[in-house]
This record gives sequence, C-alpha cells and structure tokens, in this order.
Amino acid sequence: MLTVSQAFDRTPIAEVTTDGAASLERKLQAAERTFRNRDAWLRPHQRMAILRRLAALMEGRRDHLAMQIAREGGKPLPDAIVETTRAIDGVHNAADELRGFAGREIPMGLSAAAENRWAFTTREPIGIVAAISAFNHPLNLIVHQVAPAIAVGCPVIVKPASTTPLSCLDFVALVHEAGLPEPWCQSFLPDGNALAESLATDRRVGFLSFIGSARVGWSLHHKLAPGTRSALEHGGVAPAIVDRSADLDAIIEPVVKGGFYHAGQVCVSTQRIFVHEDIADDFTDRLVARVEALRTADPTLGDTEVGPLILPREADRVSDWTRQAVEGGAVLATGGDRLSETTLRPAVLLDPAPDARIVTEEVFGPVVAVLRYRDLSEAISRANALPTAFQASVFAQDIDLALRAADRLDASAVMINDATAFRTDWMPFAGRRESGYGTGGIPYTMREMVQEKMIVMRRKG
Repeated sequence: MLTVSQAFDRTPIAEVTTDGAASLERKLQAAERTFRNRDAWLRPHQRMAILRRLAALMEGRRDHLAMQIAREGGKPLPDAIVETTRAIDGVHNAADELRGFAGREIPMGLSAAAENRWAFTTREPIGIVAAISAFNHPLNLIVHQVAPAIAVGCPVIVKPASTTPLSCLDFVALVHEAGLPEPWCQSFLPDGNALAESLATDRRVGFLSFIGSARVGWSLHHKLAPGTRSALEHGGVAPAIVDRSADLDAIIEPVVKGGFYHAGQVCVSTQRIFVHEDIADDFTDRLVARVEALRTADPTLGDTEVGPLILPREADRVSDWTRQAVEGGAVLATGGDRLSETTLRPAVLLDPAPDARIVTEEVFGPVVAVLRYRDLSEAISRANALPTAFQASVFAQDIDLALRAADRLDASAVMINDATAFRTDWMPFAGRRESGYGTGGIPYTMREMVQEKMIVMRRKG
C-alpha cells in the first residue's frame, strides 16, 4: 500500500494499492491484445466522442479535482483551479485536433519510373504508450500524456508520481466512465522504481512519454527497446534578462509569477534574473517588496499565493543551496526561512557566485537569483552558459534589443515582456540539450505518437 499525504502538513489523506510485477505483466498483455486487434480499434469519431464526454465529466468534478491538486501536490488553490480548467480544455484540444489530423499526398510522376502512380500517407498509432509523469501538475501533465494517446488510438499505461497519484487515478476512472474500455487506458502504481523502468523499457512499448528529472529520463532513454520512440521533458535554470529600457511598473508581476508560481516547482520557473546595472537597485527594491507581500500558507486556502514544496527533503535541499550561496558571497535580500516542514518563505539572492548551485542547477524551489550585467552580450553569454536550455524571457521596451536577445538566447521559446513559465497547452513545449528530447504540447504529442504509412496505387497507362 502507498500512503498519500498532504504536501503542506504531511497529514495522510489516502491509502492506495500498488502494483507488482504480475500486475504490470497483466496490464501490458491487455494493452498488447487490444492494440493487435485492428478490427476493434476505435474510429476517430468514437475517440472524439469519448474525449468530449470525458471533458464534461471533468467539468462536473472541477471543484473536487482542484482541491485534490492543492492537497496532494501543494499547489495553491487558485492555481489548482487554473490547472483543472486547463486540463479540461486540453481534453477538448485533443478532440479538436482530430479534425485535421491526416496524412498527405506524395507527388508521383516526377520521373519516368514514377509514372501512373498515386501515393498518399495515413497516420497510424505507434503502439503502446508508457507515460511516466511528475508531481508538479498532477492532473494537467497526465492529460498531456494520456489525451493525445486516446485521440490517436494508442493504448496507454500511465504511472503518476508516487507523491500525487490521486489526480491520475480519478482521471483514469473518468476516462473509463466516458466510455473508453479499460485496456486502452490503465494506471500503474509500481512498488518501486525498478518496475517503473520495466514498464518504460519493455519491448512491447512503442512510445515512452517521460516527465521528470534529467538523470532518470536520460537513463531510461538509453535503455529503451529497439524501435521504441520517446519524448523526455526535464527541467532548466530559466534565465530572464531585464534591460534598462524595461517598464518596471509592468514587469514585476510576471517576474514574480515566473519565479514563485507553485513555489518554483516548474520546469521553466524563472531562476536567474540578469538585470542591467543602471536599474538593478530600483528593480531589486521593487522585486523584494512584492516577494515579501506574497502570502505563503496552506494551499487549500483561497488567498494563498505560495504553498509548500512536495517533500520535507526538498525543503532541506533548497535551504542548503540557499545557505551555500550566502556562504559563497551572495546577499540574501529576503526570505529563505522555514515556515513548516515543507514550506519555505520565498527568497531573493543577490549576485551569487557563478559556480553557486543556485545559479548552475535547477533549484525547483521558491528562490530566484538577481545578477547584474553591463551589456547585453554579457547577459546572453551568461544565460547560455549551462547545459540546460528550455524557456527564457526578455523584458525591454526597446524592441530591437528584445528581438536581438530573443534571436541569440539558447532556448526553445523566448517570452518578451512575459514570464519564462508562460505556456498554453496547444503550443510546442520542448527542452533542448539536457533539458529534454522531442516536443510536447497536445497537438505535437499526437504527432509523436503516430507513424506514417505510405500507400502507392499503380494504374494502367
């Protein structure tokens, strides 16, 4: 059995039965039988109808789902409500995408050998999807992995984070209630990490969707069975560049949201803020004042802005990194103190050393570092110096400078005058280098989960 506890006060809230090796084998066999029986594949209109019913069922349980996110994951309730709304929209997004989800014509007759032929492609589901998810968006991440699989017709076995399984279990139950037969979508709560690896690397799996740490993701990627495709979503150390032309009255809110949304437990959280030296003091004063005004409290309360970290050991780690940065010369402008076993007051560090872990590694906690710079090239060079690369921000009223920075930043997406953590669920979402592999976002994931088949027809002269 797995005990699920509230992130904020560690109060147990549920006991969940776990799966052993025999259970995993049963689930894989059921998924394989289902996929191999082509006559029983659901047609696009059937899959669309199931997704529409699923969205309606989720809408009816919106309040329950949001509160559950707040309890098991520690996300403040206002943000948990937003996550639930996004998850519902994401299910609609997957259904909508099927209207234009088609193959293409391949031109023939371009050589004498290709005369009298007509060729086109169709898109077929790639096979069983193994989806391994993360705790920080316990409903919406599951939707991003499962809804595309349902839409394109792949059986999916989804493993949620052990700290936040309840949102996944509820979602899978709603999928079945919406009319999808169980073998097409199964949850999996393994006894340990070894079984999770067994799922990901099983030869019957056609596609691995992994959201989590780079260490685990790349390890699994290298162990995949021949022919298995994958998409990996890891983290970054997201940079934001604040030019001296930036409108300080307008940018503090997105900077703070980018850094402290879900206590910084987001793969594209703003972590390194490079500020031009001409405005650094004014910016810092405004930033610190806004951070000190953030309400850090029980995430189930309607006015909480910052909640806990997922586990006590994560709070220990973030505290330790903050202490190390201060010992290395950084100034702790505000925050960093422990409010509970899992809760830290949001912290702002000024000019930590270049080799401080708070600058070089993903903190995944409520801490940002403010670093002064003199010219844009210097800021861009420092922003690009790490092996991780995901999303970045530039804050400037000088549009030429903003576009120059956007062009030169090593990032899959650059936000101008917006938070590094901005995302819509239909946009491409991808880490570069150590930060990931493949492209997320519901329409893009659907394309990853299919393979093209070409059909060539030869006609008489």
